[in-house]
Amino acid sequence: MLSNRFAWVCLAAALTLVAAAGAEERQITFSAKCHNPDNNDNFSPNCRYICYDTRGTDGHGMGNGQTIEMVEVATGKETVLYKPPASVIGDEPAPGIGAPFFSPVENKVAFIHGPLLDEVPARGYYSTMNRRGAEVIADGSGTMTWLDYRDIDTSRPTLPGAHRGGTHRHEYCGSGKRIGLTYNDFLLQDYDRTVGYLEKRPDAPGGATHWFAVLVPVVPKGTSKPGEIEKANKDSWVGRDGTMRSFIGKVRAADGESYEESLFVIDIPADVDITTAGAGSATEFPTPPRGVSIRRLTHSWAGGDARGSLDGKRIAYFAKAEDGTTQVFLIASDGSDKDPDPAKRPVQATSFPKGAGGAIRWHASGNSIACVSNNGIVVTCVKPGELFGKSVWLTPQSDEPERDNLCWSPDGKLLSFAKIVPTFDTEGKRAYNYEGEDFKQIFVVEFPDADADGIADTLK
Repeated sequence: MLSNRFAWVCLAAALTLVAAAGAEERQITFSAKCHNPDNNDNFSPNCRYICYDTRGTDGHGMGNGQTIEMVEVATGKETVLYKPPASVIGDEPAPGIGAPFFSPVENKVAFIHGPLLDEVPARGYYSTMNRRGAEVIADGSGTMTWLDYRDIDTSRPTLPGAHRGGTHRHEYCGSGKRIGLTYNDFLLQDYDRTVGYLEKRPDAPGGATHWFAVLVPVVPKGTSKPGEIEKANKDSWVGRDGTMRSFIGKVRAADGESYEESLFVIDIPADVDITTAGAGSATEFPTPPRGVSIRRLTHSWAGGDARGSLDGKRIAYFAKAEDGTTQVFLIASDGSDKDPDPAKRPVQATSFPKGAGGAIRWHASGNSIACVSNNGIVVTCVKPGELFGKSVWLTPQSDEPERDNLCWSPDGKLLSFAKIVPTFDTEGKRAYNYEGEDFKQIFVVEFPDADADGIADTLK
């Protein structure tokens, strides 16, 4: 893995930034609506399509999202995958839909779904604690199923396999067998956001396809002891099989007063019995299945969505460099910043003058990562050796418009991202969203890698 940490740090400190030859960003959506990929796994398994939601078109936030859609990369053809049968927009919206994820193994898309309009009298309007996961077939038929079941009855314990609030960011693992997510509890709102997952089971409650379980047992806000986790989020799978999930945890510091944000990993045995999870009650927070454990990897600030490589060996995250800038760091997934083995400790991968930001994305080979720096899309080689830490800019650097929602196609050939740009309607007139602002559109840029080894050609 990281066989010579000292040499790698020296390489990272002496990064060579190279302009990519021939790379040109290309706009692929043009319709008068917002296109929000939301930093998810947006490419279809065959890399032909990119999914997105349309929040920001008719009202603020995901609660006012009206459709889940996809665009064909080659043609720009947009297809509505799901639209609720009825909706209301404004300050009290419903149902609210968004944050789509493509399955890596099936032609399906998972997304957030708030309360249907006929459920509003009993459930209320859209909120982070009032939503569940849905899955739609990505063929335009609108065929939708519920991933999880919400149960907030306080007269009895919560139904096994159900949750009591809102699930979010439904991310399939590489095999498609497990779906990771973040979770906000409605019944016990003294608890902050945490991390959970879903597994498909025929006995899932309420007509859902999957059983729900919490993975991180957070403690109520403001009550933690040193080392205890009060909030867990910014999570993603490490490897393909759904047995490791990384996250950023808000932890009480040793002084008993302040907090730290650190990188953690959840170990989920392949044969874990999800039905051993505690569903909770009106007075008891849900608990993880038996056999699940948590490891702390860093004791200094860590941020961003922690991203694991597909081989499961490394995790990329944001941390502070010695000069104070935020940069991408890598750590062995079985390592720690306190590990006696230097190869298991964090190593700095980027040294951009204006720091690193946006979403961190891995090439499928594990040889490169992509992120945003100075509002430009940049790819950095992270293969051990003489090219480690060298970078290629795929787009110009600029002050605006902002590039965000970065995603790498499964075949490694394209990166997608979004920008807010002028948009025109079918009559050629300038079109604007509900606030009189320009719409967000999706762009792609090719990764220059003719031999498909995951390293930019211009570096070799």
